[in-house]
Amino acid sequence: MQVCFQIQRQSSERAPWVETYRLEANPSITILECLNQIKWEQDGSLAFRKNCRNTICGSCAIRVNGRAALACKETLQEELDRLSASSFTSQSATTESGSIPTFKIQPMQNFPVIKDLVVEMGEFWKNLAQVDPYVSTAGRSIPEREFLQLPSEREALDQVGNCILCGACYSECNSKAAIPEFVGPHALAKAYRVLADTRDNATSARLTDYTRDLSGVWGCTRCFNCNTACPMGVAPLDQITRIKSEILVQTPEPQETRAIRHRRAMVDLVEQGGWIDERRFGLRVLGNRFRDFKGLWSLIPLGIRMLQRGKFPFSFAASEGTSAVRSLIHSIKMRESKSSKPENPS
Repeated sequence: MQVCFQIQRQSSERAPWVETYRLEANPSITILECLNQIKWEQDGSLAFRKNCRNTICGSCAIRVNGRAALACKETLQEELDRLSASSFTSQSATTESGSIPTFKIQPMQNFPVIKDLVVEMGEFWKNLAQVDPYVSTAGRSIPEREFLQLPSEREALDQVGNCILCGACYSECNSKAAIPEFVGPHALAKAYRVLADTRDNATSARLTDYTRDLSGVWGCTRCFNCNTACPMGVAPLDQITRIKSEILVQTPEPQETRAIRHRRAMVDLVEQGGWIDERRFGLRVLGNRFRDFKGLWSLIPLGIRMLQRGKFPFSFAASEGTSAVRSLIHSIKMRESKSSKPENPS
C-alpha cells in the first residue's frame, strides 16, 4: 500500500520544519523499516537512531502520531488499527488516487533535539544516576555463599527489570515538562527495582532521598502517560505508587514533608469520615497540626474568601458507608505493612 510520512525535521541551522515522504510499503513492516527506506531511497540526510531492531536496546524511540513508541516495534497495520480504534482521527494526505494513511513522526518530547529525530539524552542519564539504581555497596559484598533468593523474591523484580531505558515514559511525562528538577518516571521505576531487591540494605536512606521536594516521587502528577507510553509493560506509575506506600509505612511522622502529610491526611480523613473534612485537611497539611505558622498564615485569606462566599463548612457529617470504607482502607494498610521489605542489617 502507499503511505505518507510527515516527519518533523530540525537542525542547528534552521527552525523545525515538516517534510513529507511517500512510499510503497507492506502493512506488516515496522515504522523503522519505513524510515530506513526513506533514508536509503529518498533522503540520505534524514537522521534517526537505531541499533538492535528487536525491541531490546530502546535506541529507536520516537513519537508516532502524537505518542512515544519504539519504531522497531510498531508496524504500519498495528498503528492504523490503533488509530481506527481510538477517538483520535489521523489526518490523511490526499493524492490523485485519493486519501492515503499518514504517519506523523516527531522526536521525543522533554529532550533537546540534536538533529531530526535524534535527541540529546545527557539529562536523562543524570536523572537516573540521582536515584543510585544499584544494589548498595554493602549488599554487593561477596558473601561466603552465593546470594539466595526465593522465586517470589526474584519475581518481584521481573516487571521493573524489563525497562530498556528507551525514554518513552520520560518523553510523555507531564511532570517533567512542568518541573525541571523531577527525575522522571524511568528513574523512579529503577528506584523501586532496587527497593524490591532483597540484597539491598539501604532502604531507609533511599526512601529519605526519594522523598525530597518535587524532584522525587511527590513530583509525579499521576497523569498515567508513562504507563500508556511504556512499550515494555514496566508501568512506571505503579512503581512510583509503591515507593510512596513504602514511604508512608516506614517514614516517621517527625520527618514528614508537606507532600507526605498531604497523602497521609487524605487517607486518614477518608478513613474516619468516608470523605475529606476540608477544615482539618488544611490544618494538617499546610499547618502541620499548628506547628507550621507560615502554612497556617497562608490559610487565612482562603478561609476569609470561603466565609464570604458561604463555602466554609461549620460542621462535618460522615458519609454513608463510612464503616465499609474504613474496613477497606484498614485491610489495604495491613497488606502493605506485611508486604514491606524490612531493612537488612548492615
